[in-house]
Amino acid sequence: MVRLAAPLAIQQMGNHMMGLVDQAMLGRYSDAALAGAGVGNNLYFGITCIGLGIVMGMDTVVPQALGAGRDEDARRAVGAGVRLAILIGLLTTLVVFASPLLLRVADVQDDVLTEARAFVYMRALGAVPFLITIALRSYLSAHGKTRPLVIAVILGNILNAGLDLVFIYVLGFGVIGAAAATTFVQMMMAVVYWIGIRAIDADAKTPRPRSTGADMAAIARYGGPVGGQLFAEVGIFGIATVLAAHFGKLPAAAHSIALGLSSVTFSFAVGIASATSVRVGHAVGAGKIALARSRGLLGVMLGLVVMACFAVTFLVIPHVLASAFTGDAAVVAATVPLLQIAALFQLSDGTQAIGAGALRGLGDTRSTLVANLVGHYLVGLPLVIGLAFTAHLAAPGMWFGLSAGLTATALILVAKFLAGTRSTIRSLP
Repeated sequence: MVRLAAPLAIQQMGNHMMGLVDQAMLGRYSDAALAGAGVGNNLYFGITCIGLGIVMGMDTVVPQALGAGRDEDARRAVGAGVRLAILIGLLTTLVVFASPLLLRVADVQDDVLTEARAFVYMRALGAVPFLITIALRSYLSAHGKTRPLVIAVILGNILNAGLDLVFIYVLGFGVIGAAAATTFVQMMMAVVYWIGIRAIDADAKTPRPRSTGADMAAIARYGGPVGGQLFAEVGIFGIATVLAAHFGKLPAAAHSIALGLSSVTFSFAVGIASATSVRVGHAVGAGKIALARSRGLLGVMLGLVVMACFAVTFLVIPHVLASAFTGDAAVVAATVPLLQIAALFQLSDGTQAIGAGALRGLGDTRSTLVANLVGHYLVGLPLVIGLAFTAHLAAPGMWFGLSAGLTATALILVAKFLAGTRSTIRSLP
């Protein structure tokens, strides 16, 4: 599990680092560019996360096929995944191009709106290659071939930083340059991933079979609820960001820093979740449901250990972490209590991500959607609003509500995984 999870976590962390480099570069270019890229990126990801989730149906289809010894079905699935990524990516591109209209309705400041629109238009061109990388990544990780993923993210970070420097400062493209750099890097990563898949195909004795519409439908059937789950999760944190801005610039800045640090730690949980999905899917495909259950629980325990380390870090050195993002003493002071609350939900945040991965491997993606809707919107959102406004706790109250929602989601997901493996065991002959 560790051999598979570690490189996947590195890959997730590397992808996150590219975004941080973009922010750092734009922050030294202009405040409007930084704000516009932030707004535009949130808008872009809020839309593309649905397509991302649909293509992630491969996390169920490919591992289960390999576990059952159906190698040809797995090979056919990667072609179906790429075709699905292109189809959904083109539709996503059109929606992203139209999305700046929402910013006009939201009465965003004119200079920020101009920068956000430019960023979104350029990033829209990267929707197709981004979703293609998701399909190819699923196939590689299902085979345990993680070296291309790590190579691509290392090269991607180097290339992204260099292109940011040239496009933003040397050529003076500003926010468009940052978006163009990211789009170009995504294309490069897709090529590296495909080279890795060709290396796997070199061992095959027959040409890759052509994928069918049924193969695409199978991926979409599992991935559709995952897309809904991701949209629900992105949505609750989007609401929290809007509420933080309502409390003023200081709480908004503190919220942004705390959320950014929590996203860094979350990337490790996502890596473990991907590994858990693969390992559980292999066991399910082989008909070894008891093994799938133990692997799912092993993933959760590994995640608890890793996230506990981050929780301790947030508790012990919150001032140091906050100071790395700002020299404003007031912002640091406002960030510290949010990081202390974030320490409380590190365990539940990691558990809900890994629980969702285990359920993807099991083939139960509907439960991930239901759990996120119940946990975040029936439990978390009322507490976010009640504690922040009724109890007058402002941003800290909001984060306590988010913590409760994540905890409820984690408990539901783990319970569904345990119930799913028990019911599957009883149904076997």
